[in-house]
Amino acid sequence: MSPHLRKRLVVIGHGMVGHRFVQAAVERGLSETYDIVVLGAESRAAYDRVALTSFFEVGADSLSLLPSGDYEDPRVTLRLGANVAGLDLESRTVTLDDGETVGYDELVLATGSAPFVPPVPGHDLEGAFVYRTIEDLEAIRDAAAGASTGVVIGGGLLGLEAANALRQLGLDTHVVEMNPRLMSAQVDEAGGRILGRHVEKLGLTIHTGVATERIEGGRVEGEERVTGITFAGGETVPLEVVVFSAGVRPRDQLARQAGLVVAERGGVAVDDQLRTSDPHVWAIGECAAHQGRMYGLVAPGYTMAEIAVDALLDGGGTFTGADMSTKLKLLGVDVASFGDAHGTTDGSIDLVFSDAVAGIYKKLVISGDGRHLLGGVLVGDASAYGTLRAMVSSRIELPANPEELILPASSGAPAIALPDEAVVCSCNTVTKGDIEGAVEGGCESAACVTTCTTAGSTCGSCKPQVKKIVEDYFASQGKVVDRSLCEHFAMTRSELFDVVLVHGYRTFDEIVQAHGRGRGCDVCRPVVASVLASQLNGHVLAPGRRTLQDTNDAFLANIQRNGTYSVVPRIPGGEITPEKLIVIGEVARDFGLYTKITGGQRIDLFGARTEQLPAIWKRLVDAGFESGHAYGKALRTVKSCVGSTWCRFGVQDSVAMAIALELRYRGLRSPHKLKGGVSGCARECAEARGKDFGVIATEKGWNLYVGGNGGAVPAHAQLLAGDLDDDQLVRLIDRYLMYYIRTADRLQRTSTWIDSLEGGLDRVREVVVDDALGLGTELEEAMARHVDTYVDEWKATIEDPEKVRRFVSFINAPDTPDPNISFGSTRDQIVPEASTGPVSLGSSIPVGRP
Repeated sequence: MSPHLRKRLVVIGHGMVGHRFVQAAVERGLSETYDIVVLGAESRAAYDRVALTSFFEVGADSLSLLPSGDYEDPRVTLRLGANVAGLDLESRTVTLDDGETVGYDELVLATGSAPFVPPVPGHDLEGAFVYRTIEDLEAIRDAAAGASTGVVIGGGLLGLEAANALRQLGLDTHVVEMNPRLMSAQVDEAGGRILGRHVEKLGLTIHTGVATERIEGGRVEGEERVTGITFAGGETVPLEVVVFSAGVRPRDQLARQAGLVVAERGGVAVDDQLRTSDPHVWAIGECAAHQGRMYGLVAPGYTMAEIAVDALLDGGGTFTGADMSTKLKLLGVDVASFGDAHGTTDGSIDLVFSDAVAGIYKKLVISGDGRHLLGGVLVGDASAYGTLRAMVSSRIELPANPEELILPASSGAPAIALPDEAVVCSCNTVTKGDIEGAVEGGCESAACVTTCTTAGSTCGSCKPQVKKIVEDYFASQGKVVDRSLCEHFAMTRSELFDVVLVHGYRTFDEIVQAHGRGRGCDVCRPVVASVLASQLNGHVLAPGRRTLQDTNDAFLANIQRNGTYSVVPRIPGGEITPEKLIVIGEVARDFGLYTKITGGQRIDLFGARTEQLPAIWKRLVDAGFESGHAYGKALRTVKSCVGSTWCRFGVQDSVAMAIALELRYRGLRSPHKLKGGVSGCARECAEARGKDFGVIATEKGWNLYVGGNGGAVPAHAQLLAGDLDDDQLVRLIDRYLMYYIRTADRLQRTSTWIDSLEGGLDRVREVVVDDALGLGTELEEAMARHVDTYVDEWKATIEDPEKVRRFVSFINAPDTPDPNISFGSTRDQIVPEASTGPVSLGSSIPVGRP
């Protein structure tokens, strides 16, 4: 095209959205026909405002989205410090505050928004700030030097970011929020309560449900400065720095003055292609109002930028609204909300997991017919965010047990297969199919995929999901993939086991400081707990270990769907005296528990409230029972038939052997739960070949089978060695179990562990039976240490008042049961009663915590 036919496109605003518009314009060829002039009011080129708080750690240069200060395309001119004072629609010109006029053929408003400062008395005193730009942060940093107390007005997303900044600057920090909870736009009441508890643990003081009456001022070193804040109730908090973070307002003054139509609640009114009431003026980002709504997140702004470019290229793209899903790490706490987080859809049902001890809250909002996920809230653990949000956008059907989507990872929740059209990165509208396409195109890592598709390049919340899709793709192609335990440990579980063993570490902090990073997560912390338990065999609730445990281990009982627990005493080999049977019956009667015989020859006692657990355990321990470890990734049962003692076909005493094995391996922590079985003859009445280790009697001794399991993917155990005497049998099981514990991956059953070994069962036989690696003695000694140091966890708990103190529903009212738990009756026993409110799937300690 001849130069004299070129047009001029002026962009007002060089924030994240304005920059994205220019990038898209260059990439899609708009600069082939337009000279692009960008007028930015700030003295800096666009920078990552989402990560503003990290400025104190990384500096301004690291936040820049255009480090060079210029675009490579010479047809784009960036002018910084250019304040636009006026807009003339008729002459198609903008006027800068120095009087210069700039003509345009097309104009894009990307002026963003401005912080809202409530007009309370004293809001303009020295020492009062907003939290919007790098210059704001520099001013706050200067004011904080020598100060001791700061207050943030606004407990929303940005307010907590500001509070974190004050905290990092060493100030005693208060957060003031008018609503009854923090982040009320994103999380519900219960989630806000958990979040508030996290924030208070960090030393911040939270004031919710209060209004600010005025900012107090006084003469300090010759100038009138802030000295305190007074709430509507009269309470006053002294301060030296106050930061307003009470929301934003669209910067639409320029449009108003020019006569463009604005929305009722502010923002330049735009149509589906982001065109304003003037056909040559467009508006994108936080200054725009589509269908009367302003979007305060960067992702919708990016989408608007892409669509505006498309419209200028005569494309047909339209803006139809935006996904307001959010995932952030605020003050070190994962917080996420997505879809219909507040359950406003008619007939929707809430499904809630709440673990107040671990500080985790998860809520799913599902459709009334139970088929689709509509939205949710995650606090404390947002690792499932990528999958859950994609399920909302793609409307794939929920699995049969949707609660497994929010139960702890250690419960073995099933992986969800997303369709290709599922949007994984909502910031940049990247689907699972796009990611797999990038891998097929040559990308060898998630980082490369991010570069090629921009997935994960904005807020970063989808990075774990991107990594998993890349790994799954490579695995399907038979390629070696990164098997890091999680983002905090770049090693497998077996490598971690060896590291702990070699160095003799005894705490999570020692391990993560030496070989990991961060503070751990729902994946690595229970794994470390299991590894430490396997090597040290200490009490799982001992100081330093309790916070690593999953809910079941933390309460030494199995949590059930209505928030109560089931208690399972050990009955080795299924053998029990009448006196012990009577005790179990009396306990069940006295505590009103539901009883059921399990498939593993034990008796489950259901419906125990948290505060009842120690009393129930004491009755059982006094009668000679101990924990059956039904809550842990540990040995559960060794099932037996009646064997040669009673059965006319039995050839060995299977009951005695089952009891001996169950007592030997009780409390043994492992990558997955373990079960054993002993049959007295080949008729296999104990179903031993469906167990992780199965023993079947022969005329000459015992046959040992390994690698069986039930569950979702059943496996039949295979013969490892035959015709063993008692000592040989125990020795080989010792080696087999310890070899598995040391080398298996997290949540890997023995069957899949054997399949994963090169050589499979033959390799296990080489190591365990033939001692090809010379590890036999070491593995036996490790098992001997476990046997010698075993202590019943129930007994040790009820003998320790500090441990017992944890077993209450409410810390401030220890004798008060959880009112949300109720029971009905079926077949003369209690059963959980259907709740009309949220179903609690975990313990809840609404006030305080142990």
